Amino acid sequence: MKLPLRTRSETGAPGVVGVVRADRRTPALLARLRPGDIALLDHSDLDRATAVALVDAGAAAVLNASPMISGRFPNLGPQVLVEAGLPVVDGLGADVFSAVRDGQTVRLLDGMVHDRDLLLATGRVVDAETVAEELAGARAGMTSQLESFVANSGALLRREQDLLLHGLGLPTLRTRLAGRPVVVAAAGPDLRDELRAMRSFLREQRPVVVGVGTAAEVARELGHAPEVVVLAPGPADPDGPSAKVLKSARDVVACVDRGATHHALDHLERRGVRPLRLETGTSPEDAALVLADVAGASLIVGAGMGAGLEELLDRRRPGLASTYLTRLRVGHRLVPAAAVPQLYAGSVRPRHLVAVLLAGLVALGSAIAVTPAGQEWVDAALPALHSVSDQLRGLLP
Repeated sequence: MKLPLRTRSETGAPGVVGVVRADRRTPALLARLRPGDIALLDHSDLDRATAVALVDAGAAAVLNASPMISGRFPNLGPQVLVEAGLPVVDGLGADVFSAVRDGQTVRLLDGMVHDRDLLLATGRVVDAETVAEELAGARAGMTSQLESFVANSGALLRREQDLLLHGLGLPTLRTRLAGRPVVVAAAGPDLRDELRAMRSFLREQRPVVVGVGTAAEVARELGHAPEVVVLAPGPADPDGPSAKVLKSARDVVACVDRGATHHALDHLERRGVRPLRLETGTSPEDAALVLADVAGASLIVGAGMGAGLEELLDRRRPGLASTYLTRLRVGHRLVPAAAVPQLYAGSVRPRHLVAVLLAGLVALGSAIAVTPAGQEWVDAALPALHSVSDQLRGLLP
């Protein structure tokens, strides 16, 4: 993560000074955020991925109209912001968007937002102690969240049983996945690091790379252009994969809601992309895993996907139940990307062959030396070795 830039008042007044970028839609705010800006959002239970994006964008501070931690589950976003050293203020209320204008230069000090001497809004300072205390309370209340989670999973299974249990309704890909390893890349905060750590595996095993949404762009940047792209298209999705990435893929699978009209994919076709339609209520990430499993992949590596319970709950999305059910289906083939460098040492390299050859020669020489013929060779070679040794000692000062 990049460290944020801090902007200080030209007059020397204490606090953090910066231009406010305000938007209730977090993705739209992240797209406009520049280093040194103060981010103003309305995002209850801030997740880790959003927090990482705020830090990487260079935000000088983060203001939240809603609570950073509601207590429903231990979300990881506030901890990321605090550890990065950003001033964080929450609980500013919905009226803050009227009091603080987008593009306005403000000074933030002790939870108070000022425009020169005018106090615009007041909230709660979120520090490391606050985060630790509220996360502990949220962990204690996870039981009710899990009960709701199980109920949602049952409802989803009834709706998606044909897909999740039998693999029905999946499009036929041109890309062959049967018998091949597949890497499904999702847009998680650790995606870049995990792909870099798997360089040897990707280079030597040449798996099929399936990019999910914006992760397709990341995979291409790192030199692993996806052959399959899975996405949930929207008519205005500035953060989606570029037309270049989509056109270079052999297959583009668009996940749409069941019963959606055919016009839902018109904007992709206007960009010169002919997607395969998949009607499902699961997330694109989960649809990609099911695609690889049903197609007969020999191994599925999940990159950019959190594996822990807290990370699972931290995603805070309607498709959370689909993630749970999908993992149950593909669990026998799914390996976390973080485990690949520990399990895969790489193919045999020249230095390995040289080491084996030298070990063999030493073993052969030892075996010959104990035979009568070998003893004669050793006795004949010793005077020559002593002579060479004496000559070398004579050359030394």
